[in-house]
Amino acid sequence: MSFIPFLQEANDATGNPAVNPFGQYGTILMFVLIIVIFYFFIIRPQNKKQKEQEKMRNSLKKGDKVITIGGIHGNVTAVKERTVIIKVEDGAKIEFDRSAISTVIVDNKNAAKSEKTEDSAKSDKSQESKSQEKTEDATLVSENSEEKDTENK
Repeated sequence: MSFIPFLQEANDATGNPAVNPFGQYGTILMFVLIIVIFYFFIIRPQNKKQKEQEKMRNSLKKGDKVITIGGIHGNVTAVKERTVIIKVEDGAKIEFDRSAISTVIVDNKNAAKSEKTEDSAKSDKSQESKSQEKTEDATLVSENSEEKDTENK
């Protein structure tokens, strides 16, 4: 027995046949709405995560500490076009496909050093831009005072 005839014969509280508030396009509109919701909550975040993983795998370099999808921890000793060689305990080296790398472990010491380097570079740039602004302001002030002097004469 099918459930669809019961839905087609649905009545509202007054006993009149139920009216679709969206008209004849209500069903199509609901399907489109479901597709949009799936796109924004499932497909788009998955694509974004996949791009981040690909970027991380392409930026692997010698000396990085990594974890594979199988849970093996090690250091990258060589990077090839499609594979990565990882050194694990006691000098054992294992070659993995790049797609088998799940995460790159960032050392707090190295991260702190790189943050300090970035911060110092930013502060140097901001100090340079401030000094340029001051010299430009001083130039404008001197030009304005010269113009006033010529007007007063």
